[in-house]
Amino acid sequence: MELSAEYLREKLQRDLEAEHVEVEDTTPNRCASSFRVLVVSTKFEGKPLLQRHRLVNTCLAEELPHIHAFEQKTLTPEQWAHERQK
Repeated sequence: MELSAEYLREKLQRDLEAEHVEVEDTTPNRCASSFRVLVVSTKFEGKPLLQRHRLVNTCLAEELPHIHAFEQKTLTPEQWAHERQK
């Protein structure tokens, strides 16, 4: 399976109806086995962190077995707006 930051970004944005998605390939040689993601979606509203992460993990169920390390930050649009004001 060919993974890239752009592929993951598009899939997360589409499947989670995300307002904003950032995906960074954190593999030292950029070989697409380690990623850090930020996802901003209204689907996270009213959900605790664990449920938010499960939504992301479900979205990427096919890809996660091929990823060595995966770090995620999940925010609602309101939380994202507040963070950007800092």
